Amino acid sequence: MSTHFDALWVEEQPDGAFRRSIVRRSVDDLPTGELLIEVHYSSLNYKDALSATGNRGVTRSYPHTPGIDAAGVVLESAVEAFQPGDEVIVIGYDLGMNTPGGFGGCIRVPAAWAVKRPAGLTLHESMALGTAGFTAAQCVDALLSHGVHSGEVLVTGATGGVGSIAVALASKLGLTVVAATGKMDEADYLRTLGAVSVIDRSEVVDASGKPLLRERWAGVIDTVGGAILATAIKATRYGGAVTACGMVASPALELTVFPFILRGVKLLGIDSVNPPIAERRRIWTLLADEWRLDVLDRIARNVTLAELSGEIDAILHGQQRGRVVVAHNPTQN
Repeated sequence: MSTHFDALWVEEQPDGAFRRSIVRRSVDDLPTGELLIEVHYSSLNYKDALSATGNRGVTRSYPHTPGIDAAGVVLESAVEAFQPGDEVIVIGYDLGMNTPGGFGGCIRVPAAWAVKRPAGLTLHESMALGTAGFTAAQCVDALLSHGVHSGEVLVTGATGGVGSIAVALASKLGLTVVAATGKMDEADYLRTLGAVSVIDRSEVVDASGKPLLRERWAGVIDTVGGAILATAIKATRYGGAVTACGMVASPALELTVFPFILRGVKLLGIDSVNPPIAERRRIWTLLADEWRLDVLDRIARNVTLAELSGEIDAILHGQQRGRVVVAHNPTQN
């Protein structure tokens, strides 16, 4: 077993700027934890980009290795539940935030953070999904659990990681998906994932100030927050449900209580960081089995660690489509 690995390293400079580089690290540098895992794949999320640019709301202390997603092989285990050679997935908790993350070739974490890879997914597929896919599945699951089985379902931020997988998954499960995006040149891409129609995001931003809008949406999967989420809620049909899982547009939500008390609209918060381990296993099993997607190759693409910094800049500027998988060793499956 090699005791050294490459990692993306984010350092604060004397002038307050943050510099990214690839460094060689030792497993002895990692924090204590019950599992030492060789990371085969990670993936890029917006939270990783924030960490990689010095956002103290995500990462308190630098230098640091981001990466809130990791999939790989257990090298050492201090618990009976995992053995060396087990293939595992780790997302959420503190990984990549204040604990060295998946943008390094090895991580050391508590055993409670890990889920064994379901038989229906490869390690690569698990990271093509990653936190984004897990979150999308939580959103779809919440809509189905709250009675959304027919009618139009709006997906906002549809070309992003969560949005792309939400479009594909909701469509696979028989929902009528309307995809909203600021990238209308990607309409064909969204239709190949299953969107029945694609609309410009300007169509889901209401500036009238009305407390309620014409009822349209049976359900909503919102990935952006702000005015788009508020508008979607005001246009949701009686008894409909809205999931909220992102705030890239804004964390603010300006609306009245009318959609909730006059139409019985349900606003469902989605958290992918700290759900119970049994819930994690259930969602991953669904994604590996009856919810398995056959369009991941259209959604995800591989990059190397050396190419990652450019992708971080792209996601921060809204220039990315779908998912970016970080392949620590491209020959691995």
